[in-house]
Amino acid sequence: MNYIQQAFKGKNDWYFYLLTIFLVLFGWQIIGILPITIAAFMNTSDMGDFAKAVENSFLGIGIDSNLYLFLMILMFIFGLLALIIGVKYIHQRKFTTLVTSRAKIDWKRFWFAFITWAIVAIVITAVGIAISPENYTWNFKPVPFFTLVIISFLFLPFQTSFEELLFRGYLLQGFGVLFKNRWLPLLITSVVFGLLHGANPEVEKLGYISMVFYIGTGFFYGMLTLIDEGTELALGFHAANNIIAAVLVTANWTVFQTEALYIDTSEPSVGVEMFLPVFVLYPALLFFFSKKYGWKNIKEKLFGNINNPTSDLENITEIKGIE
Repeated sequence: MNYIQQAFKGKNDWYFYLLTIFLVLFGWQIIGILPITIAAFMNTSDMGDFAKAVENSFLGIGIDSNLYLFLMILMFIFGLLALIIGVKYIHQRKFTTLVTSRAKIDWKRFWFAFITWAIVAIVITAVGIAISPENYTWNFKPVPFFTLVIISFLFLPFQTSFEELLFRGYLLQGFGVLFKNRWLPLLITSVVFGLLHGANPEVEKLGYISMVFYIGTGFFYGMLTLIDEGTELALGFHAANNIIAAVLVTANWTVFQTEALYIDTSEPSVGVEMFLPVFVLYPALLFFFSKKYGWKNIKEKLFGNINNPTSDLENITEIKGIE
């Protein structure tokens, strides 16, 4: 049974999906936002400051950046918990079926993807600093930095796992059941994943051309999941990407405004770094992983149809009964 077919192990009526999505949004956007809202309220002198903080950024009212990062991650943790509850108790299937089609989660795949992209990201960042050192300011502060490292490594994987298991897991499988194919779920989840990043400050600074990166990244994660029949590679890749982004370089116009090692002081602009991952690095990594894991039938895994294996089994049983 392939990865998308794992959804057939549980209940798949439309209202189960609607109920689970409502539960996830409630946990993520309602319950999850309470801690950061309470912290902002306690840190403001009047309701005017609080209203401004809600409209703009809680960092603007003096919340410590590490605390802010942790509280933001809490939103995704609540969302992930809600997703787990929805899959287990509403759809009544094992949560591991959302992660992989294998008998158990392949953590070796996770760590291989994590280390691979961490090395690539560090090298690219180092080259960028070496080429234009005037654009970067050394920002090492021992206590804030190592606090950031701990928060990033311990908690950021919850944020990235929530996004991966929601888009490349729950929604990809759900749309696969609905449309009975692979390419349309891949297209929908990748585009929606990219569009949800439209609220990031990078998009405001760079314009909607930056959506090429976010939607392209969604396609890359989705292709990894479909071809490898599980989310382990995407989970490792996404976790490494966000951790490296948080601890190495920050800027006043990026979504991660942290106590990173360097501050990028350059004026943001659309350059080759926007398109290099999507059109060069991601295809190269797909080829690399295909050799590493011996992927076969890639075209079928990306464009093939999805059938209900339970129905097939029932039909076979009926035929044997007639004979």
